[in-house]
Amino acid sequence: MLSRVGDRVFWMSRFMERAENMARILGVMSNVVLCSTPETQEQNLLAPLTITGSTKNYYALHEQLSLPALTDFMAFDADNESSIYTCIKAARDNAHEVRWQITSEMWETLNATWLEMRSFRRESSAGPDATRFFDWVKERSHLFRGVTYGTIMRGEAFHFSRLGTFLERADATARILDVKYHILLPRVEDVGGALDYYQWAALLKSVSSFETYRTIYRDQIYPINVAELLILDRRMPRSLAACLEQIDQALARVDGQNDHAAKRLSAELQARLVHGDIEEIFRGGLHEYLTEFLEDIHELGQRIQRAYLGAL
Repeated sequence: MLSRVGDRVFWMSRFMERAENMARILGVMSNVVLCSTPETQEQNLLAPLTITGSTKNYYALHEQLSLPALTDFMAFDADNESSIYTCIKAARDNAHEVRWQITSEMWETLNATWLEMRSFRRESSAGPDATRFFDWVKERSHLFRGVTYGTIMRGEAFHFSRLGTFLERADATARILDVKYHILLPRVEDVGGALDYYQWAALLKSVSSFETYRTIYRDQIYPINVAELLILDRRMPRSLAACLEQIDQALARVDGQNDHAAKRLSAELQARLVHGDIEEIFRGGLHEYLTEFLEDIHELGQRIQRAYLGAL
């Protein structure tokens, strides 16, 4: 496959996954902010900006931090490269460039999603309509992923699509977990309290794992159990271990010039997760572990780009 085509398919899937992740983050953040105290509200509002690294860009446009301004910026701002609007547009544009390499169902799904996105009013990101909008984004992403899995030939385009999806998902899961643990830590007297519980429950819901946690652990929500589920448990579809397993499998099925470095790093990261121990991770510092993982997953993306998709 031409590197240009692989690049388009890779980013098509990555942008749709990014749009879904943003909808998840915003949906949960909206609920957390509404239930937060005046002392913690600003901290909670900052979380989506911290996760996406767009704090500076937000304050370049807005003097104050508020829920309506933040959701508008993260959902509809065409100049924000992390916004849902921008991600869906980018996914559709990439698909348009390689329509002959993807199925008609994939193209029709993305094109319809973009047309519907353009019909939403900016007011849809505020008030009671916000939840419906975020649910719509998640449903369209699920539909696209299902259509892709169910219709595309199991060739290189399929594998590059999987690479884009799971690289983005691993990055998002690590960032969401790190923000809760490192930035949204409650006061000492609040640890184990209602606010702390609600924030951990919100984190689990943002990655569709609240019910899974209850099924596996059947007790109070403890940070070490949440971290174990989202980092090491390969049964959890959005865990780091599950994502790296999918990435490693996809890389094994594609060949490129000088791709040894990408495949070696992928195998190293997967082995680290397969044989990881959550107590050792906590002793070394969860924030430090996640920071290193984010650096590694970024480096893996760079190596994949160089090996298969053309110059950066």
